[in-house]
Amino acid sequence: MGRQDGSRRLVSPEGADDTGAHILHVDMDAFYVGVETLDDPSLAGKAVVIAHRDGRSVVSSASYEARRFGVRSAMPIGQALRRCPHAIVVPPHFERYREVSAQVMEIFRSITPLVEPLSIDEAFLDISGSRRLWGPPAKIARIIRRRVHEETGVACSVGGAATKHVAKMASTASKPDGLLLIPRARTQEFLDPRPAGSIWGVGPKAAEALASRAIRTIADVRGTPVPVLARILGQSQAQRVHELAHGRDARDIETQRVEKSVSHEETFPEDVSDIELLRGEVLRLADRVAVRLRQGGVEASGVALKLRFDDFATITRSHALSEPTAVGQRIGQEARDLLDAVDVRAPVRLIGVKAERLVPAGSSAMALWDDDSEWKQVEGALDRASARFGSGTITRAAFLGSAARIRHLPSHLRPPEISD
Repeated sequence: MGRQDGSRRLVSPEGADDTGAHILHVDMDAFYVGVETLDDPSLAGKAVVIAHRDGRSVVSSASYEARRFGVRSAMPIGQALRRCPHAIVVPPHFERYREVSAQVMEIFRSITPLVEPLSIDEAFLDISGSRRLWGPPAKIARIIRRRVHEETGVACSVGGAATKHVAKMASTASKPDGLLLIPRARTQEFLDPRPAGSIWGVGPKAAEALASRAIRTIADVRGTPVPVLARILGQSQAQRVHELAHGRDARDIETQRVEKSVSHEETFPEDVSDIELLRGEVLRLADRVAVRLRQGGVEASGVALKLRFDDFATITRSHALSEPTAVGQRIGQEARDLLDAVDVRAPVRLIGVKAERLVPAGSSAMALWDDDSEWKQVEGALDRASARFGSGTITRAAFLGSAARIRHLPSHLRPPEISD
C-alpha cells in the first residue's frame, strides 16, 4: 500500500479492468494545503504545514513534501518543525476549506445522487445507475478527477471497487493524484498482501496485538478462526474484521448521514492547573457544542469530558442525561460535574467537551415544566444575534476575564490587543 508521503503508490493503467467496481471513494490530496496553494501559488511544491503558529498547536494537514520528512496530521507543531525545519507554517482557514468542499461535493452529485460524504475532503459514490449516462467506472472516475481539478483547482485520488472498504483502501494506495480500480474478481488478490492494520477500524494497538500473534497481513487475518480473533479483538470487532478480510462489506451508500456526536476541544498554550480556569473553558466549549447541536436540529442524550495531561496521558469521562438537550448551560454544567469528579493530578494540556447519543430535537416526551426554559430563550437570542452580526460578537461576560485566562487561551481565540 502507498505510504502517506506518496511513495510506492499504485495506479491503474489506461484500459484496466474495472468490472464490478461500482463504488468509488474520492479523497482530496492534502486538501487544506491544496486550498491554501490556490490562494497563494508560491506554496506549490514546498513543505507546507497547516497549523496555528503558537507552540502548542498541532498539525491539521501537511503537504507531501513535508510528509516525506515524517510530518503527520495531529503531530505537535514543535515536533513537526524539528523534523522539517524549513517547513512553511500556514494558519488554517476552515471557512475557505468548507467553501471548496461544497464545490467538490456538488461535482460528485452532478454525476450520481448516491453520494455519502465522510468528511470535508472525502466521499463515497455509488455509480451503478450512472453508467448509461457517463460510461464504465474507469471513465467516470477520470471524469471526476478532471472536473475536480478544472473546476476547483485541487487534486484528488480515486479508488474503485465492489465494496466501500476496498474502494477506500484503493484510494489510499493511489495517493497522491492517482486512480486505482480493483475489479470484483481480483478483490482478494488485492487485499491479501496488505497489512492487517490497513483494515478499516483496526487501529495501531489492535494491529500491534495481531502482529504479536504473527497475524500481520490481511491474508493472515483471513486464515485465523474468528474465535482466535475474538480473544485478541473482542467478539464484535473480530467478526467484522474477518468479514472485511474476506472482501465482504454489505454497507450501502448513506446519502443522509446522522452525526453520532459533536465535540470541541482546545490545546492550551501553557499547561493549566487552575481548576476554575478549566471550569470556565468547559463552559465555553459546551456553548460551542450547543450551537452546532441547534444548527443541526439535534439534542444530546449524553455528555463526555476529555482531559489530556502534560505527560500526554488522556482520560475521558461520560454521563447520560435524564433528558436530551441542546442548551449550552446544561451541557456545560454536566461537563463541569464530570471535571469536578476527576482527580486532576497534573497540569492539563488539552480539554474537550462532547455531546453524545444525538437524537432529533423535540423527540423526547414533553415534561410538565422545563428547568432550562430561561436558558433556551437566552441562547436563542444569542443564535439570532450571531446570525445577524457574526459569531463571536456576543459572549458570556465570564469569558472576558483576567489577563491570566486570556494568556491560557489558544492564540487564535484570544481577543485582539487594544493599545492606548
